[in-house]
Amino acid sequence: MKLAGSITFLALLALAVIAGSLTGLMLVYSVDLPQIADLERYRPITSTDLLDIHGRVFGSFALERRIVVPYEAIPSVLRQAVISIEDKNFESHWGVNLFRVVGAAYHDLTSTGRTQGASTLTMQLARNLFLSSQQTFGRKLQEVFLSIQIERAFTKQQIFTLYANQIYLGQGVYGFEAGSEYYFSKHARDLTLPEAALLAALPKGPVSYSPLMNPDRAFRRRNMVINSMLEDGVITNSQANSAKAAPLGLHIEPPSNSVAPWFVEDVRRELERQFGSEQVHEEGLRVYTTLDLDLQQAANRAVLDGLSALERRHGWKGNLLNVIAGGGSLDDFRHPDWRQPVAPGSYVHALVTNVLPYQVSARIGQQQVILGPDDFAWTKQRDAEKFLKPGDLIYVRIVASADSNLVWHAVLEQDSGLQGSLMTVDNASGEVLSMVGGRDFNLSQFNRATQAERQVGSSFKPYVYAAAVDGGARPEEIIVDAPVTFSTAVGPYTPHNYDDTFEGPVSLVHAFADSRNIPAVKLAERVGIRKVIATAHQFGLSSNIPPFLPIALGSVEATLQEQVAAFSSFPNDGVRIGPHLIRKVTNSDGLTLSESPATVAESTSIKTARTMMTFFKSVMQYGGTGAAAAVLHHPLGGKTGTTTDFNDAWFIGFSPSITCGVWVGYDNRQSLGDKESGGHAALPLWIDFMKAAIADRPDEHFAGDPRPAPATNLATIRPAAHQTATPQ
Repeated sequence: MKLAGSITFLALLALAVIAGSLTGLMLVYSVDLPQIADLERYRPITSTDLLDIHGRVFGSFALERRIVVPYEAIPSVLRQAVISIEDKNFESHWGVNLFRVVGAAYHDLTSTGRTQGASTLTMQLARNLFLSSQQTFGRKLQEVFLSIQIERAFTKQQIFTLYANQIYLGQGVYGFEAGSEYYFSKHARDLTLPEAALLAALPKGPVSYSPLMNPDRAFRRRNMVINSMLEDGVITNSQANSAKAAPLGLHIEPPSNSVAPWFVEDVRRELERQFGSEQVHEEGLRVYTTLDLDLQQAANRAVLDGLSALERRHGWKGNLLNVIAGGGSLDDFRHPDWRQPVAPGSYVHALVTNVLPYQVSARIGQQQVILGPDDFAWTKQRDAEKFLKPGDLIYVRIVASADSNLVWHAVLEQDSGLQGSLMTVDNASGEVLSMVGGRDFNLSQFNRATQAERQVGSSFKPYVYAAAVDGGARPEEIIVDAPVTFSTAVGPYTPHNYDDTFEGPVSLVHAFADSRNIPAVKLAERVGIRKVIATAHQFGLSSNIPPFLPIALGSVEATLQEQVAAFSSFPNDGVRIGPHLIRKVTNSDGLTLSESPATVAESTSIKTARTMMTFFKSVMQYGGTGAAAAVLHHPLGGKTGTTTDFNDAWFIGFSPSITCGVWVGYDNRQSLGDKESGGHAALPLWIDFMKAAIADRPDEHFAGDPRPAPATNLATIRPAAHQTATPQ
C-alpha cells in the first residue's frame, strides 16, 4: 500500500510539475502577445491608386502591393487549392494541428536542414500579422496561443479572408487578388484551375517557387497542388491531367506607373506634401487625377516617334556604349529599360549578342531580338559587322511580336541624348490631361515639362504683341520689316530676321504668322520693354526678366508648364487657370480628404485675348510657321519658338478646348542641327498628338467665331508632309 501510495504521489507530483511548467510557459509567452481586439480593428497596408478622368487605374503607391477583397471574391477553386496544399483540416481544426506542430518544432530545433512546415492557415496568419520569423520554441508557442484565440474570435470564412488578403506571393505582391492581377492580369474570380494552383503554390516559398525566377520548380510545385486537390476529391482525374499539362500561362501586368511616370511622380510629391509619406504609401487612398489615359498614350507615341524621326534625319552617329569594353559580361548585364514590358511599338535599349553581315542578334532581358538589313538601312550601312559588335548597347523599336521561336523583330533606332517633353491642359479647367517629361524615365527622372527652364525663343512674341494690342495695335496695322539699329544702354543693337531677308511694309498679323524678328523688336520698343515684361509676368512667367530690348525675341527662360498655362489664357478669353493634377482624394472608405479648387487669374482682357486669337490662327494658315497643322482641318492656333543655334525648338498651340506644348532639345544645350526650328523639330510631334486629341471634338469653335461646317473625318487624313524649311 505504501509503495502504491508513493507511486501515486510521485505521479501526481509529476503531473503538477508539468501542469505548472505549462502554465508558466503560457504566462511567459503570452505576456507580450497582441490582443485579439487589435485584429478586429486591423487594416492591412493597401495601395494608393491613381485614377484617370474615366476612372481607370494607371498608377499606385504602396509599401506592399495589396488589393483587399471579401470572401465572396475568392473563387472556390482557389480556396480548395490553398486548403488542399496548406491545411487539409482547416474547416475542422481549432487553429492547431497539435501532433504536426510538435513534430515540426522538434525538427526545426534539432535539424540544420530545411525548416519543416505543419502550420495551419490560422497559424500562418498569426505569424504574418503579429510575430517575427525567428525559429524558436517560444515563438512557436506564441503562434499556437494566438491561433487558438483567433479561432475563438472569428469564423472560418473570416480567417480565410484575412489569410487570403495578407499572404506574400513574391514580387512585392500580397494577397491572392493582387497576385492574380500581377501574374495573370485578371481578377481572382476569373482564375482557371492551373492558375489557381500556381497561386496556391507560392505561399510555401515565394522566391523558391517563383514562376519568374524558378519556372521549373514553380511548375512542379503547381502540379503538386493539383495532385493534392485530386487526392482530396475536389477535382476529377480528367481535370487534373488537363491542368497539369497546361503551361504556367503567365501574363505579367505592366509595372505600375509606367504609362505616365513623370505625372505620377509629380502627384506623389504633391500627396506627400499634403498627407505625409506614411499615409500615401500605406492607407489605400483613392486619387482622382486629371490625366486622360488615352491622351497620355497618344502623347507617349508622339514624343518617341517624333524624336526618332529627328534622329534619323541627322544620320547614324554611332558612339555606342559597349558592355564588354566597360569590363562587363553579356550574360550579367541588366539595363533599367528591361523592367518595363515589351510590346510592338516599344522603344527600348537592347544588348547586341552576335553580329553577322546581314543579321544582328540582341537581347532585351532574356528576350531574343533579331534585326535584318532593312531594319538598319537608314544608317546607310550595308554590312552590320562594320558598325556594330557584340556588347554594343543599341536603341531599337519593336515592330513585331515574338514568332514561333520566341524571337522578336525590331528596327534600329538612335539615342544620341536628344530629349523632348509634352504637356496638355484643358483650357476651361486647367486640368493637366497628359505629361511627358523626357524620352526614358528609367534613365532620367528629371521632368523637362515642369522642371527644365529653357530659352523660349519666338514663343515669347505673343507677350510682345499682347502688350501692343493692349496699347491699341490692330492685326491689319502696317509695320516696316527693314534693317534697323536701336540705341540701348549697352550699345547699339541690330536685330536680324531668321532668314536674313527683309519684306518691307507688312501687316502685324503677317509679321506674327511668319515670326519676323524686326517687327517684334519694333513693337517692344514702341510699347516699352518693361511693359512687355509686365505682360509676360501677368501671363504667369515667373523668371526674373532683365529689361533689355533683345528680350523681345525670347532670350527668356521658362518651363513648358508655364508656357502652356500662359497660352491657354488666349482661347479662354484671357483667363488663366493654374495647371493642376488632382481633382479629389478620398480614403479607402470613400470619404473625401481633399478637393482643392483651381487657381484662377486674369492674364488679359477679353478684347485683347480675342484680338490675339487672330494672330495665333494666322500661324496655322498658309505661309505661317505652323501651316503644316492645316492638315488637321480644325480650328487651331499656336506659335513656334526657336533659339540661337537651334538649341531649343518649341511649339505651343491650342484648339478651342485644350492647349498643348512641345519642347525638343538636348540637356547639355547642344544644337539640334541646322534649320531644326520649332516648326521643323517640335511641330510634327504636336500635330501627331493633336490628331488624337481632337478626334472626338469635330464641331468645336473658338469663342467669338461662327460655328464651323462639319469637320473632315480625321481617319481619312494622311500623315502630314511637314515643312522642311520652316522659320521660327
